[in-house]
Amino acid sequence: MLCRRAGAAMARTGLRTLFGNNAPVIPRTCGAIDRRFCSRPERTLEGKIALITGAASGIGKATAAKFIANGAKVVIADVNHELGQEAAEELGPDARFTPCDVSKELDVSNAVDFTVSQHGRLDIMFNNAGIACTTPASIVDLDLDRFDRVMAINVRGVVAGIKHASRVMIPNRAGSILCTASVVGILGGMAQLTYSLSKSSVIGIVRSASPELGRHGIRINCISPFAIPTRLVMDEMNHHYTGVGNQRIVDIIHGAGALEGTSCEPIDIANAALYLASDGAKYVSGHNLVVDGGFTVFKSLGFPAPDQVN
Repeated sequence: MLCRRAGAAMARTGLRTLFGNNAPVIPRTCGAIDRRFCSRPERTLEGKIALITGAASGIGKATAAKFIANGAKVVIADVNHELGQEAAEELGPDARFTPCDVSKELDVSNAVDFTVSQHGRLDIMFNNAGIACTTPASIVDLDLDRFDRVMAINVRGVVAGIKHASRVMIPNRAGSILCTASVVGILGGMAQLTYSLSKSSVIGIVRSASPELGRHGIRINCISPFAIPTRLVMDEMNHHYTGVGNQRIVDIIHGAGALEGTSCEPIDIANAALYLASDGAKYVSGHNLVVDGGFTVFKSLGFPAPDQVN
């Protein structure tokens, strides 16, 4: 108790030093100090209801676990029935599974309605489902049927998720919608054209939807991860690096990063989603949160050093 009071007194003294007589007032109540300044872990999604597509594995599953650990109840929606049910059972009583192919609007609508029927409302919608594209790299060889399939899931599926989440959130004038984009939607040349286009579209959709949703008290944001060796990425990389072992491919992915000593993992995206879904981000909307270790903020010109120039 003495420590709390001393901390409050120090805070008030520091503010007077900075602002003089115009210093903002900090309440003397120890409880108020605790809530605002204490570093004690909090369950930041206590009582919230979330629906996550593509949550049977990878980023979606990691985010479901993170949300549940922070007090939320989560509905896992995935096209893989067996894997989705296993994930729900593994995550415990606060997780439920519903089948969903996001390329079918009715499935998305049903997943939203299932969530509301089970829990009474929907607070958080995370449009995370997506697929890779393994067609040839050149636009000359573009397979438009495959293009349509990728766009149906990665773009149309996201739009359907936003549409039907908004349908149940607007009457409550509150909610948080998240979407998974990618660093390949920010910089060209990092992936096959179809996949890159699908992810840049997600970023554009979020920005375009933000003004309307904001008028109803709904926030919408996206997350752009760096490459992570999830099942989706590994499947694509195995197609590209035929006959190369999985561990070598993981090393290649991790070695491509810009931040030494660490690598991007599903938990990093789950942490970003937790922040954006929480009241800590109550005034954040229309934002693309890039989780890439600084990869997309620079590009070296590759000029030789002076002593290397004749």
